[in-house]
Amino acid sequence: MTGSRTAQSGVAAVEVLAPWVEHVEQLARRCASARDVDTLAQLAPEIRAVAVAMLEGDAGGGLVAHTLSALNDALTVRAIVLIAARHRLPPAAWCWLALGSEGRGEQTFLTDQDNGIVFSAADAAETRSLRPLFMACANEVNGALAACGFPLCDGGIMAGNADCCLSLAEWQERFTCWVRTPEPQALLNATIFFDFRELCGDAQLAQSLRDHLFRITQGADAFLRMLADNALSAAPPLGLVRDFAAKDGVIDLKKYGARLFVDAARILGLASPPVGTVARLRHAAAAGKLPTGDAEAAIGAFLHLQRIRLLNQKNTSAAGGASSNQVAPRTLNTFDRHVLLEALKQARLIQQRLKTTFRIEG
Repeated sequence: MTGSRTAQSGVAAVEVLAPWVEHVEQLARRCASARDVDTLAQLAPEIRAVAVAMLEGDAGGGLVAHTLSALNDALTVRAIVLIAARHRLPPAAWCWLALGSEGRGEQTFLTDQDNGIVFSAADAAETRSLRPLFMACANEVNGALAACGFPLCDGGIMAGNADCCLSLAEWQERFTCWVRTPEPQALLNATIFFDFRELCGDAQLAQSLRDHLFRITQGADAFLRMLADNALSAAPPLGLVRDFAAKDGVIDLKKYGARLFVDAARILGLASPPVGTVARLRHAAAAGKLPTGDAEAAIGAFLHLQRIRLLNQKNTSAAGGASSNQVAPRTLNTFDRHVLLEALKQARLIQQRLKTTFRIEG
């Protein structure tokens, strides 16, 4: 039954994407063949434009975010390749990691940079000698991506910074420390760094890091419980009866919407090879951590919420302001207002699942 549903949804996705396939493929080819960063910077608005067109053409939030992420990936990879060629990097293996929403393949129109580098080093001395070489290249890549419309991360989570340009052994040690000593900052780091995906370079390094993460989180009940407790700190803005409990009449669709599903999926599906929210929820269901019906309901709610979020970002930008995750439910049409309300109810249900699974009171 699940296979049939997946096949049907795949066919539906192809049909919805059909009007834009040629344009999307053309943009990907143009990114791959760009000869300089200036050309990539000219392509970046076109990537956003095709995503807007898909959204206005009733493509779902998941499909739009996936396409946007894939094209941003193509642009980023080309920037890395162009700049790395100029830096004559050492022969050591390395891999550029996408983190956060980019790592999950869930980018929206409002996104900054979250990335890192993992490289191979024989020992601490070699690590110290290699890091500056990779950082110099990564700094230039970060600058190039900023020129393409991806703002520098305010928190400094970028490959050009020493804390995010680490050897495999250093990344493994850092992950182990976060899991074994789950302090508030460690929990915050986990929500960003555990959503990593290889983007360019030696994918085996990323796989080794993923295998390590899987090993250290097996049976790490205290860490997972604290991660769950942290996820529950943001509750869906629902009233006691049938309406929203929006502060000043406004809801942050990221913090009090999408994040609720993303955090729950990360905890329940941390062992899932793919790091996307939908894949993690389905993996959790397959592993018996979540009833299949509940997983599919949460997935539907998450994707509908993402569509409303993308539309809101597009509309606030078109109105002359900055793209925003803030929306006043009263400004939505009747259908979207109802959909948002039901999506937040599903968020409350999956949070209740976390409470039950990890025996959290309240």
